Amino acid sequence: MAQEIARRREAPPAARLLALAIGAAAVGAVAIGALAVGRMAIGRLAIRRARFGSLEVDELTVGKLRVLEREDR
Repeated sequence: MAQEIARRREAPPAARLLALAIGAAAVGAVAIGALAVGRMAIGRLAIRRARFGSLEVDELTVGKLRVLEREDR
């Protein structure tokens, strides 16, 4: 009887590997999502403070555009 209980607790090797693979995929997805969110946040900070001497744009869609002219130069 003790041997039967011990055998019931052991999961088949295929089930263990499947569970491990699913867990690893979930952890990897969370890590990739965290990196993507961090990259977006850093990118927004960099864009806010960027200054360009000249800018070339192929396509641009603007909902509202304000142009301020300054004589500080």
